[in-house]
Amino acid sequence: MKSIRRTAAVLAMAVVTVLGLAAPAQAITGGEPDGNRHPNVGIILFYDPDGRFRCSATLITPTVLITAAHCTSGTVGKTLVSFDPVIAEQPPSPFPVAADPAAGYTAAELAAAGYLSGTALTHPEYSNFTDLRNWNDVGVVVLDSPVTGIAPATLAPVGYLDQYQQPALSKTLFDLVGYGTEVRKPDAGPQKPQPMSYPLIRRYTTGPGQKLTEQILQLNGNPNDVRGGGGTCFGDSGGPVFLNGYLVAVTSYGYTDNCRYLGGYQRVDIPVVRVWVNDVLS
Repeated sequence: MKSIRRTAAVLAMAVVTVLGLAAPAQAITGGEPDGNRHPNVGIILFYDPDGRFRCSATLITPTVLITAAHCTSGTVGKTLVSFDPVIAEQPPSPFPVAADPAAGYTAAELAAAGYLSGTALTHPEYSNFTDLRNWNDVGVVVLDSPVTGIAPATLAPVGYLDQYQQPALSKTLFDLVGYGTEVRKPDAGPQKPQPMSYPLIRRYTTGPGQKLTEQILQLNGNPNDVRGGGGTCFGDSGGPVFLNGYLVAVTSYGYTDNCRYLGGYQRVDIPVVRVWVNDVLS
């Protein structure tokens, strides 16, 4: 099995922490600034024992966002949420630092800084990247107060992706959104494209289907692929994959450190995910 990396991003620097076989998700490669195209896609920021990280997430009700389990598992304190399409074009980051990083954010700290706060929950059968047949890399953030003025995304019907088996899958373009790092040539030094910490903005691209399993949708993420616009990278973890207006998956993992190959996306149209999500929403 090829090495897999998750794509949650350390805010101060765009690096990936590799845990066993897997590493957290990435940032959009190729594509373009999203602007107000997907206002229900937000950035989430949280602490865990290893530091402060960021991911992407999507509003599915006025009080609940869906994201990846590796963006919720092991977090401490509250999770920061923002739907601003542009966070920062260049350093410094506008996000507050927790008074006690070991305890994470408090709701009061985030409210004082002008951000939404919520509580992270993780799918109870999340395998932590150890079992492809029972991946379940899905989590939610339950907001302390409902969001107004933003229409939630619509989850795909159960089994929706089953109709997109090959050869139809490779002919299907999926929409990808997230706050991950942009991959480009640096301003100075070696001109090899690499993930950049800034600008920190919401980005959008498209990717063609490559593989579909009972748990995972895999897409081609090469921006040079004429069929699509690119893929996901560090910080896009948990961000949505849309098809025909439905949210069908969330960004889970990638295969390379420069985010220009295959990307893996946790299906949210499968019963094991939807039963749990529905329990959270009820």
